[in-house]
Amino acid sequence: MIRYGPSGIPLSCKGRTLRDGIEDVHILSLTALEIQVLRTNTFEKAATEEDENITPLEFNGEIIVEVLRGKKKDPVPLDEEIQKGDLIYSMSNPIAKDYNHLHELSQIAKNLDVELSIHTPYYMDLVADNDLLYKSLDSIRWAGLLAKHLDATMIVTHLGMYGNHSKTQAFNNIKEKLIFLSEWLLENDIRVPLGVETSGRQEIFGDFKEIVKMCKEVPGLVPIINFSHIHARGNGALKKKEDFQELFDKASKFESSFYHTHFSGVEHEGGNEIRYTPIKKGDLKFEPLAECILDNNMDITLICGSPLLEHDAMYMKVILERVLSKREAKAERQKQKDTAKDTTKDTTKDTTKDTKKK
Repeated sequence: MIRYGPSGIPLSCKGRTLRDGIEDVHILSLTALEIQVLRTNTFEKAATEEDENITPLEFNGEIIVEVLRGKKKDPVPLDEEIQKGDLIYSMSNPIAKDYNHLHELSQIAKNLDVELSIHTPYYMDLVADNDLLYKSLDSIRWAGLLAKHLDATMIVTHLGMYGNHSKTQAFNNIKEKLIFLSEWLLENDIRVPLGVETSGRQEIFGDFKEIVKMCKEVPGLVPIINFSHIHARGNGALKKKEDFQELFDKASKFESSFYHTHFSGVEHEGGNEIRYTPIKKGDLKFEPLAECILDNNMDITLICGSPLLEHDAMYMKVILERVLSKREAKAERQKQKDTAKDTTKDTTKDTTKDTKKK
């Protein structure tokens, strides 16, 4: 199945809640929505008697992401009842009121056939050992919790800048953090795949080879192919159907059942992305990708982050349907030609037989 959708709530959506976004995506005849989690900050409070005998998952009006207990601050499972004195960490400005609300949104998305995915904040750093590192680790963990209760299909994240580190050291630092995250997700029964996205600038970790290598070395990771980023980083590298096919061939080793990808127009210079553009205004064309998708009968999600957002998501759908129509028309013409040839052959045979009889 081919799904199309915007990176965030559609621009044309009158409301700005997640529910509004899901419903608007459906009205636009799109079938995917990547939820942008802009902030994953938490606020801390000590549990009181009023909080006792209720689990974080049952809490009203808050999304509790972590509970710590005792002097050692041991983590408490979210399905275990809170005790007085526990330290409670709740998300500030979450995308839903509480876990019950997340489940409601999940059901609405299923009923409307809208596939949900979660994108962590864009500025992440799993390379350096600083405050942003720990915020980044938390951002991915909390995105995992949201994804689990929304029944999302993918957690998407960037990985950070090389900074003063060599590419090898940056790779090893990120690998260590991703192994920790992969194990944490499993320990918390979060079965949503963790996807690592390619980057569009030379100073940011994540060219396609690095992403593929990381996925080989960290169990459970999947590559998120951002065609605009790869195109920009490669100085306009994606031109032919074969260029896209090469990416899919290498990524297919890690994708369990489908590809989660990003596509937009892009302005670039010197191997660096400058900005996203509407698809029509960039030199990255969707037609070769459409040909590749149809050749392989792919199960793929195409998320659009261009300035036109949902409009370009719909434009991709139109292009692919146009390419498919041309193929079908060509196949029909070929079928008619073959039928005409067979008829001519049969007529020639009959004429030859009649001539011999005479």
